[in-house]
Order: sequence, then C-alpha cells, then structure tokens
Amino acid sequence: MSDSAVFVPHFHWDREWYEPFQVFRHRLVAALDTVLDTAETDPDFRFTVDGQLAAIEDYLEMRPENRDRVVALVREGRLAIGPWLILLDEFLCSGETIVRNLQMGWAAAEGLGGAMPVGYLPDMFGHIAQMPQILARAGIEHAALWRGVPGSVDGHAFNWRAPDGSQVRTEFLFDGYDNGLDVLLIPEQIGRALHDYAEMTAERWGGDPVLAMAGTDHNAPDPQLASWLRRASGEGRAITVATLDEYLRKHVRDQVSAVVTGELRSHVRGNILPGVLSVRLGLKQRMAVAERTIDHAERMNALWSRRDDSPFLALAWHKIIESTAHDSVVGSGTDETCDQVAARLAEAAQTARAVRDAALAEPAALVPSDGHLVANPLPFDRTALVEVDVVAPPEGTALLATAADGSTAPVQLISQAPTVLSDERMDASQLERVLRRIHRRELFGRLIDHYELTAGELVFHLAEVPASGPFDLLILRREVAAAAAAHPGEWRVLTLEEARATALVPVDVPASGLSSFRVEPSETTASTVSAPATATDRTLSNGLVEVTVAADGTLDITGQDGTVLYGVGRLVDGGDRGDSYNYAPPAQDVLVSEPTEITVEVLETGPLRSRSRVTRVYQWPAVLSPDRDVRGDRAVPTPVETLVEVRVGEPFVRVSTSFLNQSADHRLRFHVPLPEPVTTSASAGQFAVTERGLTAEGGWGEYPLPTFPAGSFVSAGAATVLLDHSSEYELVGDGSELAVTLLRAIGSISVNIHPLRDEPAASEIPVPGAQDLGMRIENRFAVVPSASGWRGAHAVALAEEFRSDVLVTRGTGPAGRQLPPDTAGLRVDGKDVLVSAVHRVGGDDAQATGIEVRLTAMSDTASTVRVTGTFTEVTTVDLLGRSLSRTPVTDVLELDLGPWEIRTVVLR
Repeated sequence: MSDSAVFVPHFHWDREWYEPFQVFRHRLVAALDTVLDTAETDPDFRFTVDGQLAAIEDYLEMRPENRDRVVALVREGRLAIGPWLILLDEFLCSGETIVRNLQMGWAAAEGLGGAMPVGYLPDMFGHIAQMPQILARAGIEHAALWRGVPGSVDGHAFNWRAPDGSQVRTEFLFDGYDNGLDVLLIPEQIGRALHDYAEMTAERWGGDPVLAMAGTDHNAPDPQLASWLRRASGEGRAITVATLDEYLRKHVRDQVSAVVTGELRSHVRGNILPGVLSVRLGLKQRMAVAERTIDHAERMNALWSRRDDSPFLALAWHKIIESTAHDSVVGSGTDETCDQVAARLAEAAQTARAVRDAALAEPAALVPSDGHLVANPLPFDRTALVEVDVVAPPEGTALLATAADGSTAPVQLISQAPTVLSDERMDASQLERVLRRIHRRELFGRLIDHYELTAGELVFHLAEVPASGPFDLLILRREVAAAAAAHPGEWRVLTLEEARATALVPVDVPASGLSSFRVEPSETTASTVSAPATATDRTLSNGLVEVTVAADGTLDITGQDGTVLYGVGRLVDGGDRGDSYNYAPPAQDVLVSEPTEITVEVLETGPLRSRSRVTRVYQWPAVLSPDRDVRGDRAVPTPVETLVEVRVGEPFVRVSTSFLNQSADHRLRFHVPLPEPVTTSASAGQFAVTERGLTAEGGWGEYPLPTFPAGSFVSAGAATVLLDHSSEYELVGDGSELAVTLLRAIGSISVNIHPLRDEPAASEIPVPGAQDLGMRIENRFAVVPSASGWRGAHAVALAEEFRSDVLVTRGTGPAGRQLPPDTAGLRVDGKDVLVSAVHRVGGDDAQATGIEVRLTAMSDTASTVRVTGTFTEVTTVDLLGRSLSRTPVTDVLELDLGPWEIRTVVLR
C-alpha cells in the first residue's frame, strides 16, 4: 500500500451548462480571486486550472489588472494553465477543430508564462482514437482522463495508443476528477481518511503515491487546504501539494505496461452519457456549417486573396472552439445556454462567410457580370452541378453553358420566375412615392435597365445586368413630375423583370481551383449527356446507381457493382423517457414504423439531376403518459417528406428528410436494412475510421447501449451512409439493420430516476426547447451501396464531395468580356487521404508567409501522396506549427504517410 499522496488542487469549470456563460463567469471571477489570493499567501499552494485556458481568458477580461499576478504564478510553476483553449466534446466536432483548440490554447498559455504539457481531459464523454497522436505530434507525452477507459486497465495508468502507433502515458482518474474530496471531508481526519482510501485502492497504485484530485465543479479549494495537508503530513504521512504536471514529472515512478489502442468508450468505470450525440439536432448541424464555412474561407483566402484576414478567421475559430465545450454543443444545457451556443456558432459562420466571400470577390472581378465564377474547395478535380439564376430563354430556344475554353454543356432548367413584380393603380399625385423605392438604379433587388413613360402609365424594366446605357434618377424624377402634371388622374405603374430561370449547370473545376462559365440562349444544342439522370414514376437512375420507390415508401437502391439495398429509409419512431444525457424507452413503448398514407411525386426528370418526393404520413403519439412509462393515446398525423435525388456522375443517392415535429419525448431513426447481418460497423471522424461491434462494455451504473458517434460517414456491410453532420447510429436486429438517429426529443437536462442509468447526470431541470416542438426537422445524407464496404466505395473522398459543394458567385467585370482561363490551385493525389486544412500561415516577414496543409492517411495501409502547387520550399511542422525539417522542393512534393498518420507541411 502506498504510504504517500500527492494532492492536486483544481476545479472543473463547465463554462456554460445549467447556467449560461455569464452567470458562471461571475462565479469564476470570485473563484480565481480566491485562488490567486491563496497562492500568494501560502507558498505551498498549487493550482491546476482545469486544462483549459478559456477560464483564464474569461477571468482576465473582467480582471485585466491581475494579468501580472497570473503570469508570475505560472512562471513559478504554481499555477498550471492550458494546454487546451476549451475542454471539448471530442466526438461532436471535427479533428481539425480539435487541433485548432490545442493550438490556440497553447499559444495563449505561452503568452502567460507557459502551457501545462499534459493532455488533461477530465470530464469528456469518451475519447477519440486519434487523441494520442494529436497529443504526441504536439510534443505532449502525458494525458490524464476519467471516462471511457476499458476494464482491462487495473492500475492508475496505461499507455494509450493511436491507430498510427503513437502513444502517450495516460493517468487514469479511475475515481473521477474529485477523488480527493472525500479524504478532505473532515479536515481533522485527513490522515485517517487518506489511509483508508489508500488501503481501498492499493492495487491501483503499485509503488506510486496516491493521486488525490482536490477539486470539483465551479468551486475554488478552501484557502486552508495546504495548511490542513501540512498538519496531516506531520502526522506521519508523506503528503505533497502539486500541480498535475508536477505529479506526473516528479512523483510517478512505476513503469506502465498496460496498453489500450483506439477510442475510449467503455462504460465500465464511469458514465459516458451517449445520448448527447443525438439531442438538440440543431446544434450539431450548426457546428457542421460553421466548421465547413471556416474551412472554405481559409482555403479561399490562402489561395485566391491578397488580403490577410487572419484576425477574422481567428475570431471565427475562437467562437467555434468555445462552442465545442462538452456541455455546449452536446446540448445538455438549459434552453438559454443552448440558444447562446447556437448564436455563437452562427456568428462564427457569418464571420467566416465574410472572409470567404471577400476572397472570392477578387477573382470574380476578372469574370464578366454575365458569367459566374466557380471555386472548388477540395484538392482534386471534380465535375459539379451548380444552380444559378439566369435570363430565361425565349420559348423554343435552348440554354447552353459555355466554358472559358469554348466548350459547351447542356443546361437543365429547374424553375422559371414570373416577370411581373408589381402592377399598381394610383393617383398621379402619388407617383413620387413610387420613385422613393429607387436607390440610384436598384429597385426590388434588381437594376433598372430602362423605363417607358406614356400618358397614364409608367413601366419599369428590370434586369440583373442592365444592357442599356447609364440611368439618371434625377432625369426620371423630372420627367415623371412633368407627366403627372400634364395627365392628372389614375396612373398604372408596372414593374417588369426580364424573365428569369433557375438553371442547373455542369462545371468542370480543377483541384482547389477556379472555373467560369456563362449561360446563353442558343439555337444549337450541346452534346447530349452520355449517362443522364432519368426519372420515371418510381425509379431514378444515372447509369451508376438506381433507386426505386417501393410500395411502402422505402427505397430499393442498386449500386455500381450490382449490390442492392432493399427497404432503405424505413422510419421507426419510439418513445423516449430519458434526458439529454441518456436515451430510455418507456416501459410500455409503442414503435411506429408503418405510414398510413404514401404519395410519390416526380419533381425533376434530368438529364443532369432527377428528383422525386416521397411523402409518408405517420400517426405518432403526441406525448408520454404522466408517469412517463407509456406513450399516450392521442396520435398526431405527421407527414414526413423524403426528397430522393440522383445526379449525373455520382455513385450515390442523395436523401433528405423533413417534417414538422408535433410530438414530445420520442426518438426517430432512419433504417438501412443490410443484405446480410454483420458483426461490425465503422464510422469516420476526427482523423480516423473506427470499427465497432454490436455491443459496448458495461459494468458501471449506466446501461451500455451500443449507440455510437459518426462524423462524415458510417458503414456496415454493403451500406455506407455519407453524413452532413455528426450523428448517432446503432446496428440493430442482431446486425441486420443500420439505424441513424434523425431526432431525439426530450424535456429535461437530467432525470433523477432513469431506467438505464443509476445516478443523475445533473439536476432535473426542464428544457422544453429540447423537445423541438413546432420545429421543422431536416436531415440530409447519401447512401452508397458497395459490396466492398467503405474502402471499395472510396467513402473518404465521396464524403468530402458530398459535404463540400463548390462555391459560386456572379462575375463583377464588364459584361461581354471574355471568360478567364481555368486556374488550378493546390492538388493532392493519394488514395484515402484526407486534407483537413489549407490555410495561410505567417512568418517573421512577408517572404516567410506560406500555406499550411494538413493531411491524414485514412487507411490501415501506407499511402503515397503527391502535392502539386506553386512552391519552392517545404517545411514539415508539428501540430503546434513548430518546424521539424525544411527541404527545398519545387512545385511537386511526394510524401509517404504511414497508416493513419497525420502530417502537416508548410509550402512556401
């Protein structure tokens, strides 16, 4: 039994949760005031600030005068800060966001005296497979965590290994991050209590001292803590007060033999609360939009803009990272907290969008205003379909898209807009009021091309790009005033827009590059599409994939290799008497999977895109019974629209679902039946594709439901589903079906009595907003049938293509000008290689500015990667941006990546 102990004073600070951020910040300021006063009064006192620098940033924003006090304690090693900016939920954001979190936290901590070199992850709801590699490639050798560790670990530490083989020594907080508090409960009995605890846990410690984490949520330690421990130490115990870093560097002696590889999602020693994966769908979708928008913004800014917008990008990243906190994006907070998270993510997306659009405006100035610029954010060539607003062709005339090289492509008309925008009658004395609508040349969002003024009638002709000469509003005012005086009485004011249409245009865009095109009427036709998208009453096809709507409204999908998935899209709705942390079915559940009405409507018949809408009406119970163990008798008829789409050249079927939620306390899942039962699934996210079985390891007070997270795709057997946002899935029916959660509606942060969890996860606080009542619930994904699974389907690349549409903007140069030639950007060739970042990085001078590229081999085999661009030097850096090697290379870089390796290079 260990005869010594190291106490680590700390707190765990949920930045927002059952109270919103500003309420918790008020408590934070008081708590850190106490910590600083205590540390300056008692030289033995140490404090670890929860591994997240946001607590210090939030504090100093209110107490800027205390910055020097913080810096002094950090430099003395008595205040441990960082390395993270925020303690995140690792599964509900991208791997790139995790890297930026570590980078921003580390950099800010360095500015305050230095970052704690420990991957402290005390309260996350499980841990991703690649976290050891992320830490190791940032030079961090230690981690410390609680939840998710498997039962095979019987000591207080283990070597945690990533799929690529990287590993970090990991301190297992097996009794949580507050295990020292019970020892401190009676200050006069600390010595006896420590002896009892050390005896109870002796098999864990070996020859190492007991680690006593002396802290809990939202409270500073008692200022007398160090004094109490000195007294207890004087009673014959070897007690030390330390930061977590000091404990790991100075007090751990035993060699660690246990090895755990991959993600940590075991329930055996602590709840991992998997229900957070599916609650408050809107937050998960907003996170995906914000991450996607800033990724595109960085790429456009780095490749096509002369402007350095790094302050705006840093602001957007900060807001995204703040929102990844494990009680933020997870949706386990109050309604007002979640509203703030949603607003913060919206701000991040808006900030990034401004940067993206400003970057595209520069090359758009070279494209004539009757043309469009297309930018490809992905580093491989692609043919994309874009929707643009164009002048409708005269009846009997076709539209053609012409590219910069003169080649033409067919255009599919989607819709046509009315030409009469307004038709008004008024007295001549009121005509001046109409003219007030005109702002220089703009009227109703268009530009005045010309006008006709006759006795009793004023007609405006609007266009997006005027073909006539200059327009003078002052002349118009004078002419209208004279006409009104000459012709009093009733006038007609007619506002006409040139006939508009929405056109679908195929565009070839080079890797990370730019293309342009214009759409014009033509009396000749372009070459026909070789393998067009087609539609009949119930079947869509494009030569690569075919989908037929079955009699029950589900989909039978045939893949490129002949694999058929039958019954895709069966919807199963059941009750949920759980809370934001854990799903729980009512004791007497009613599963609704059969619609009462089915209609099918063909919307588009090709040749570039074919679409059908399947509407199924379900009778879903409105509420649970008062005791929450039975689904209520009153049913609400709920139409669910499923939009099925096939595009030319795509080997997958796009599917989106939409319905107005009128039911409370329920879970809806989208089922994909498999041709044969399977025993494993795999999902992509956070730099890895993680394989899982049909069960999860249990043993604690939480039933181990085998519901799992998925980031960009989930695959089981012959079915791969490409995802728009982080989602929850499960293999059901003994592995015969893949079920993806579309909605989980609940009404409490936590419930005191939960049938699948022994202890409450929080207070029982009502959150009616988490029911999503009256909200339109929309999900979009794509289904890829392939007998060879996700690898044979090339799911890594397809998922990127599905999630990342090309960017389109109208040209702003003079109309009629020649289209600029296509321009390639950065090209990356390599099978199953993910490019998670392409962004501008600075240096000591303008010559040192470069483009940082992060690549990951998303495979268990080695990958050869070729990067092509314009550069003369390549610097390999670690995940904190520190140089590892520098090599002169001209325009083409070849890299050998090991299995699952993350590599970062800077091109200059």
